[in-house]
Amino acid sequence: MKELCIEYGFTSLNHYGEELCGDNVEMCVNGEWTTLVLADGLGSGVKANILSTLTSKILCTMVAAGADIEECVETVIQTLPVCKERQVAYSTFSVIHVDNHGKGHLFEFDNPEAIWYHAGHTQNFPRMEKEICGKKVYITELELEAGDMVFVMSDGTIHAGIGQILNFGWQRKEIMQHLDANIDPHMSARAAACLLASACNDLYLDRPGDDTTVAAVRIRPRTEVHIMVGPPVDKERDAEYVAKFMEGADKRIVCGGTTSQVVARCIGQKLKTSFDFPDREVPPIGFIDGIDLTTEGVITLRRLLALSERYVSVKDLTPKTYSKKDGGSLLANIIFEESTHVVFFVGQNVNAAHQGLDIDITMKLKLVERLAENLRRMGKQVTVNYD
Repeated sequence: MKELCIEYGFTSLNHYGEELCGDNVEMCVNGEWTTLVLADGLGSGVKANILSTLTSKILCTMVAAGADIEECVETVIQTLPVCKERQVAYSTFSVIHVDNHGKGHLFEFDNPEAIWYHAGHTQNFPRMEKEICGKKVYITELELEAGDMVFVMSDGTIHAGIGQILNFGWQRKEIMQHLDANIDPHMSARAAACLLASACNDLYLDRPGDDTTVAAVRIRPRTEVHIMVGPPVDKERDAEYVAKFMEGADKRIVCGGTTSQVVARCIGQKLKTSFDFPDREVPPIGFIDGIDLTTEGVITLRRLLALSERYVSVKDLTPKTYSKKDGGSLLANIIFEESTHVVFFVGQNVNAAHQGLDIDITMKLKLVERLAENLRRMGKQVTVNYD
């Protein structure tokens, strides 16, 4: 059985007219354990942002360190003030604490009830009510399986459309129906969270009347992707370098014309080039038996970097899966959506074909460094090998 991993992602909508979001998501990975906290500050703007940030950071730090649930909740409830007029807490929260085997717990205080995506459809969690410091906290023991997702959200989701498209907001049952109809079982946590947040934005007619945040945690099999960018400096080591690249990967990607020729020669296969241009700004892809994707080098990596900048933005609502068939989009789908671990093999041989062009080895290295940084922000485990 393949090793399992936890991936996570979230998308936030600011209350219309506000520069800061009153919701905050904090994430922490400590060994096999992943902790995600979504806090919703009362109201909107600066005060709500400060309170939700304080709540999420306190909870994430304590839970990740192994503190007892009651101690964590008690600390937050006693630390944060209560609104004098409404007599409600200034911040509500949902906490997911789960290991790489899917075992852990979820506890919720005054946020909309979490949604469990399991066996291809959404369902409710069995929840236990517990009173802590006079507040009702709901606790769920988690035993997730591969492919399961847990959605937590602020109340901007259930308020979506009030007074605009819907009279009474988006009911929980309707949210679950929307997820059932639109989630692809292979979709990443970030893509699924963005899908739901985007639907809320549509109901708000692009003018959210409340801060709205959706966060998702997904348990999935480890998928290691190797990507080779450039041959090694020493041509005598081509075969050794390609052998390392081929070993132990679930998917293999080659970027660059010269690199593709080296890989094809070393594994005894032919390199075939496509003449299709799905996107005129991205060179066509190639084909090598045994390699999952073969693309051009620097231009395609530039497109991949641009896509990664949008992917990591928690406010970008564009779909996180790509239907286009150009090299950049195909590359993004594999690395952003399918991978959990990414290993770069960066050969530093100077390409004679780049002489006189605005392309050099330094540019390629910077592209890889920025890509690696964005992939880590996505929660990927990234290794960069230079040769």
